[in-house]
Amino acid sequence: MNQTQTSWTKDALNALSGAGYRRGGARKAVVELLGRQNCCLGAQEIHDHLRRARRPVGIASVYRALDALVELRLVKRVDAGDGIARFEPAPADGDHHHHLVCRDCGKVEAFSDSRLERAIDRVAGGLGYSVEEHEVVLTGACADCAA
Repeated sequence: MNQTQTSWTKDALNALSGAGYRRGGARKAVVELLGRQNCCLGAQEIHDHLRRARRPVGIASVYRALDALVELRLVKRVDAGDGIARFEPAPADGDHHHHLVCRDCGKVEAFSDSRLERAIDRVAGGLGYSVEEHEVVLTGACADCAA
């Protein structure tokens, strides 16, 4: 786990505690798992990861934990256009990435591009907008499915 992930995990657990949530159980397990991820995961994927790690957390508890994290703006809900809500940490420094989604196998990959970020700022500024948040999702076929 890198420093940013460790910091997000610690900050998220502190924010949950400060909001009156207990630190143990499902919320802690979900936060710790998300803090180790490089991209977004669906609730079922989170549940499956926790079960494989022998963390006995019910799917309803995963959804409740995610709802609390989204409400506190600690986690972003990502709509990849396939009907599955995915979730990933929302770093306090605003650092973020975007997503490529394979329409055939459902694989989701993260990408960052500084030129894209500058283009978004230029377009928004040209129209008089101050963009606080944005999400870019590119849909197509991954290299495996395109072959």
